[in-house]
Amino acid sequence: MSYLNVIVHRYFCSMAEDLTIIQTTDKAAQYQSLIPQIEALITGEDDLIANLANISAALKEQFNWFWVGFYILKNDELVLGPFQGPVACTRIAKGKGVCGTAWEQAKTLIVADVDEFPGHIACSSLSKSEIVVPLFNNAEVVGVLDVDSEHLAHFDETDKTFLEQLVKLINLA
Repeated sequence: MSYLNVIVHRYFCSMAEDLTIIQTTDKAAQYQSLIPQIEALITGEDDLIANLANISAALKEQFNWFWVGFYILKNDELVLGPFQGPVACTRIAKGKGVCGTAWEQAKTLIVADVDEFPGHIACSSLSKSEIVVPLFNNAEVVGVLDVDSEHLAHFDETDKTFLEQLVKLINLA
């Protein structure tokens, strides 16, 4: 490893150790604090899996959600990617469950009660509400960010706005 690579590595690794988690009930303030930190964390790192892993960890750390992670489109199905939380479903077909439906409709879905969602895929009975945000590359869905909560009606337009802003930072090229 060259001297420059060592300095860059130490810089970015120290940033991960210095993630500032704010304690407030104001969700917008939490996102406004976290998103620039995530942007700094993934800037300069070209590996998609590494970036998705760090984004999942940062979101889980800030919001303490039940499950947060990514599914990546491979061979016409969503395949489990980096995540934080209990074990999860590995593959999801288009139009199936909240993730597959968000992919099919190419839009963010907020589900207040997953038991009321037709065809919900129950990876865990502890999950009560969910938000799924599609990842786009040239207007084509290439994956989704999936977040589950053990509380009913946990997600709202604030989450939608900021999570859509966050996924735009991900380099999917």
